[in-house]
Amino acid sequence: MDLAKIRKENELVDLFCNLAEIPSPSLKEENVANWIRKYCDDNNIPCELDDYHNVYINIPPTDSTKQPMLLSSHMDVIGDNSPVKPYLDGDLIRAEGRTLGADDKAGVANALFLAKTVANSDLKHGGLEVVFTRDEESGMSGIKHVDFGKLKSKYVLVCDSDSLGQLMTSGASYTLANIEVNSFRGGHSGIDIADNTRENAAKLIADIVSNLPQGVFYSDNEGNVITSCNIGGITAGNPDVTNVINTYGKATYSIRSSSRKYEEELKDRMKFEIEEFNKDYKGVAQASVTFEEHLPPFEKVEDEYIPLLFEAVAKKIGVTPEISSFHAGAETHIYANKQNSHGENFAPYLVGLADVCNMHSPEENVNYKSIIKGQELIQEFFRAYNS
Repeated sequence: MDLAKIRKENELVDLFCNLAEIPSPSLKEENVANWIRKYCDDNNIPCELDDYHNVYINIPPTDSTKQPMLLSSHMDVIGDNSPVKPYLDGDLIRAEGRTLGADDKAGVANALFLAKTVANSDLKHGGLEVVFTRDEESGMSGIKHVDFGKLKSKYVLVCDSDSLGQLMTSGASYTLANIEVNSFRGGHSGIDIADNTRENAAKLIADIVSNLPQGVFYSDNEGNVITSCNIGGITAGNPDVTNVINTYGKATYSIRSSSRKYEEELKDRMKFEIEEFNKDYKGVAQASVTFEEHLPPFEKVEDEYIPLLFEAVAKKIGVTPEISSFHAGAETHIYANKQNSHGENFAPYLVGLADVCNMHSPEENVNYKSIIKGQELIQEFFRAYNS
């Protein structure tokens, strides 16, 4: 069977391919946003674009006793503005010579198709909200421009995971740590080498690094990494110049943690090392550490309602559920640190509605049957949520 025939027979696959065929690199998503708006207009789906060209869908409730649900996906992809030509390879949809954009067009397609189904059905529900954002891949500026105060839902399904049946309940932050050392007196590597008031900053920064943790800082009882620390690099002196006692050294670290508590413990460990160093080298050298949070942690909520419901629905339709955490970042992290229009903290989850492989590469592909099964999963979940 070729892709054209599958597209003709299956509206969801055709929807995905239509979206994939529109190039939408980060900050150049206008064409796909406008296509989505027209699709919504043609299918009785309430839709608007904000000033940043994020897309909002708000399907009003038909039962005021039920609670709304929010789906979220990003419209941008890794790649350029060159044509996207999908083709079928077995059960896999690929693109000729470039990234397909299944990350995250598979999520967009499934959320948009659910919106069409709900908007044109007589199902009793508490409302469906959908947000399609820009620029997730390069800077997350789209999600940062979302007006969270207009969103009524508490529970958020961010449809951006790469395996059908995944439900991620927490994710790691990203914090940059900068450690700097300044020695107060440099000098000549021969003439001044015996002067104990002249310490080489290259050696000092290496000593600090050797005393700091590297790798996993904390993991849970199941072996899942909660907090980690990874050195990016050390800078000091010039490797081609050896006759100088260096006066400056720097080391950079990435800190990732899905727990504020353990991230703060790691930061305290690093600050303690710097404080001890400054005591030992008082009057000779001074060290400092600064922290820059680039992405807040997505911490697991105590409420188990969504994971339990998702697991039951997945098993019911023959999908193996994978309830876990991930040691990386996504738009879940932004939602997790924001509140809705009722002043409630969002409870976000990263959900997988398709099997996407080799993301961000020319070999990227998606199993078209998994997209169809993902739609069955999200429709059954929405019905169960509103039962």
